[in-house]
Amino acid sequence: MRSTHSRRATATGALIAAAALLAVGVQTGSASAAPDAGNATTASASKANPGALAKQLSPSQRAELIREATASTAATAKELGLGAQEKLVVKDVVQDNDGTTHTRYERTFDGLPVLGGDLVVQESKAGATESVVKASRATTSQLKAVDTVADITPAAASKQALGAAKAAGSDRAEADKAPRKVVWMASGTPQLAYETVVGGLQEDGTPNALHVITDASTGAKLYEWQAIENGVGNTEYSGQVTLGTSGSSGSYNLTDTARGNHKTYNLNHGTSGKGTLFSGADDVWGDGNGTSTETAAADAHYGAAETWDYYKNVHGRNGIKGDGVGAYSRVHYGNNYVNAFWDDSCFCMTYGDGSGNAHPLTALDVAAHEMSHGVTSNTAGLNYSGESGGLNEATSDIFGSAVEFYANNSTDKGDYLIGEKIDINGDGTPLRYQDKPSRDGISPDNWYSGIGNVDVHYSSGPANHFFYLLSEGSGAKTINGVSYNSPTSDGLPVTGIGRAKAEQIWFKALSTKFTSTTNYAAARTGTLAVAGELYGTTSAEYKAVQDAWAGINVGARSGGGTDPGGTVYENKTAVSIPDHGSAVTSSITVTGRSGNAPSTLKVGVDITHTYRGDLVIDLVAPDGSTYRLKNSSSSDSADNVQTTYTVNASSETANGTWKLKVQDVYSGDTGKINSFKLTF
Repeated sequence: MRSTHSRRATATGALIAAAALLAVGVQTGSASAAPDAGNATTASASKANPGALAKQLSPSQRAELIREATASTAATAKELGLGAQEKLVVKDVVQDNDGTTHTRYERTFDGLPVLGGDLVVQESKAGATESVVKASRATTSQLKAVDTVADITPAAASKQALGAAKAAGSDRAEADKAPRKVVWMASGTPQLAYETVVGGLQEDGTPNALHVITDASTGAKLYEWQAIENGVGNTEYSGQVTLGTSGSSGSYNLTDTARGNHKTYNLNHGTSGKGTLFSGADDVWGDGNGTSTETAAADAHYGAAETWDYYKNVHGRNGIKGDGVGAYSRVHYGNNYVNAFWDDSCFCMTYGDGSGNAHPLTALDVAAHEMSHGVTSNTAGLNYSGESGGLNEATSDIFGSAVEFYANNSTDKGDYLIGEKIDINGDGTPLRYQDKPSRDGISPDNWYSGIGNVDVHYSSGPANHFFYLLSEGSGAKTINGVSYNSPTSDGLPVTGIGRAKAEQIWFKALSTKFTSTTNYAAARTGTLAVAGELYGTTSAEYKAVQDAWAGINVGARSGGGTDPGGTVYENKTAVSIPDHGSAVTSSITVTGRSGNAPSTLKVGVDITHTYRGDLVIDLVAPDGSTYRLKNSSSSDSADNVQTTYTVNASSETANGTWKLKVQDVYSGDTGKINSFKLTF
């Protein structure tokens, strides 16, 4: 789905884009943010601080923490300076071994849900607030100014939403329920709105749950997002495995009592309801061939079990919600349906049988991918649109690979390929590659300023690339018989810290630092905070996180980095950036060069600023052509811009005066350009 304004949370997502398998700025060119066999070379080994690791909570322990947090929401709201009309609602609590708690809250205003008002409060064992991460920087005074009386009717909002769904290709679109009145805060400025959920089917037959946000004053669409993310088992993809089943001799069924009573159902090519619970007399499921109805069920049931075990044994999470309750799986959805999806509304995974109903999408990494959408929904709730949507999809890919490695199945060995077993492309190639995402022909390897406007299945590329670099490092290597060769945006090497540590850092950031509006810059901030808590800010692990982000053009290297060759022109004269004022520039005059600038012109930017989301940054060529390096973002609350962008400036004459143009478009924060450099 393509975003229309700011970023707003969603629950789930399909494996591939609804209409297919699965950058915007003012510019007259293109801008993008900047051999070893066997095991990866890793940073010097060190153990995580055991106190900072998540404590494995039983469902009753988690419920008690939620009860305690709920009992003190009024006091917490007061401490945070929220207004009398604002209320906090506890969504989840994570506790570390040292007693530190991370409580995730949703918010209401005058009884209305505040979309984009979520926040995470970190408290010490003694109960002292240590940090607060908010999805929006909007203030209480701005929220108080919201008029809760709508100027348009719910019917008008519903009509607008249905039109948006039909324009997106939805079939049989209809409102699932009457629009609900909400406060929309994810765009930065709170305003009264309606949220309408449109059902029916998407263009490719995937169920539809399109959320449309409509301005309650003007009737204009503010935003939209899609909430459908997309015994003995003889499986098609994982060989013969042991399955958790129920029953006794002569009467068995696919109910896994050891894993929250997870059940697997047969939709028999239907598209609604649960279908029929798989049952049989012999507790043997499938024959390893896709033609057997039970084989897909065995694969799905096995995938759910391995995913449950991974989250519990590696991250201490007892089920998708952390409450010990299992989801359920549905196989044989529709006819020739080439997709799989997670749906929060049913708390279930659903799998199609692929082209010709011959290739069920029930491989292990697909199952883990879909269940991980559920984990994301019940932790960070990353919006399924824009940069946060790409991070949502990448999270499912990351843990899809992680579960595959965890299962250690000889028939389906762990790899950094997504969907390599299901052959959706028809030529034996996987859906996505984590070492070099662009190998799929669409996904970008690195972050750039317009990536939020790319379909989330492709904007996930840089985050997948980050995870691979952090795990294995850059360069060529072979792992489990698969060859990889991972590049970096700045041409400098990255040394990995090992997959186990990378998984640990990403999960803790997801569950304690990310919010519904987290973008790439904020993901860097969150993972660095976690690396600091686990290993210390001077550790090899912390530096590796910095370098892996820099390797996909997000932030600076741990040591500042060095230029990978070329001639450097630099202006180190500081320029103050006025708060919410006119644009300022820093200039570099290039002389003595022949011909045009390169297609990979490096633009090094060092800006100190207290809220970088306020800033719009452009490179201005000698002839006045403008290349957008960075857009403003009301949800990017991190400090400073210290990174290198890569610009295709091959149409520009090299000689002349180049300018870095910076404008602060919001009020309340200050900064300065420290330096600006060009590397030809």
